[in-house]
Amino acid sequence: MTNLGIIGAGRIGKLHAESVAQRLPQAYVKLIADPLLNDETKEWAKKLGVGGTTKDYREILADPGIDAVLICSSTDTHAPISMETIAAGKHVFCEKPVSQDLGEILKVKEALQNSPVKYQVGFNRRFDHNFRAARTAIAEGQIGSQRIIKITSRDPGPPPISYIKSSGGMFMDMTIHDFDMLRYLAGCEAETVFVQAANLVDPAIGAAGDVDTAIITLTMKNGAIALIDNCREAAYGYDQRVEVLGSLGQVATENDTASTAVLSTAQGVCAEKPLHFFLERYMDSFVQEMREFVQAIENDTPVPVGIEDGLQSVVMAMAAERSLKEGRPVKV
Repeated sequence: MTNLGIIGAGRIGKLHAESVAQRLPQAYVKLIADPLLNDETKEWAKKLGVGGTTKDYREILADPGIDAVLICSSTDTHAPISMETIAAGKHVFCEKPVSQDLGEILKVKEALQNSPVKYQVGFNRRFDHNFRAARTAIAEGQIGSQRIIKITSRDPGPPPISYIKSSGGMFMDMTIHDFDMLRYLAGCEAETVFVQAANLVDPAIGAAGDVDTAIITLTMKNGAIALIDNCREAAYGYDQRVEVLGSLGQVATENDTASTAVLSTAQGVCAEKPLHFFLERYMDSFVQEMREFVQAIENDTPVPVGIEDGLQSVVMAMAAERSLKEGRPVKV
């Protein structure tokens, strides 16, 4: 049994706590920490079977009975708490991004070099059944050498403006998942990034200093050309698809839906919309990434998504920001 401590009891912290309690019998949430802890959260944790709650995350770091820590707090705390957790000798699962500052990520990377601590970054989409199937086909050589990679990622609606202001921008907050997915599918790094973006969803997003619609083209080290299209709003729901064209064929994934039933009548052909948002679409992938994190601890094997993956995705996001600002391709 692997005992876990969770720092942060917001949406993602609660998601991980529930997935562990309900679907991972090999792990146990011993303690949850959140500075804004209230009676409602305490009651939720008690009903879930969590060992205890606290406002001070350092109680988790000081508890000798806790093997690993899930860092689900605000982004600005990820790197500092990572450093403290590594120093405490506990394994780390850190939600993305590790930091919006490259220097802080490099400090975490340096701290891990001479440490037995395992460090996994929360890019859950790598654990999705569709994208894993696509990656398997590519890795097995079924489509030959890669030529074109397309990633479509569109949200059903934009987040609140208050969130936009503190998110770090669309490339760091939303596209970062697609940058990681591109590296995962291609099996190599990007060489150049070029961005075209606009505010076509809500002018308030532009007033907050961000964009809401973007096309990102990239050249990869394996020679492939890649395209990511993002939009903060898709009227028909959460759109998550990939397509990879190779010399021997292509592999493509479609959206998950509530059912695959298609109704065809004289009035037209009707099918289900995509699942509403990331909680519905990616719940199984959140469970699987936590399962593999725990397995890496129990079996003393490498984690599937490490600090280098956390670093490279942020580098790509920064290159995208510079490309948009300067109106030119930027070398990664």
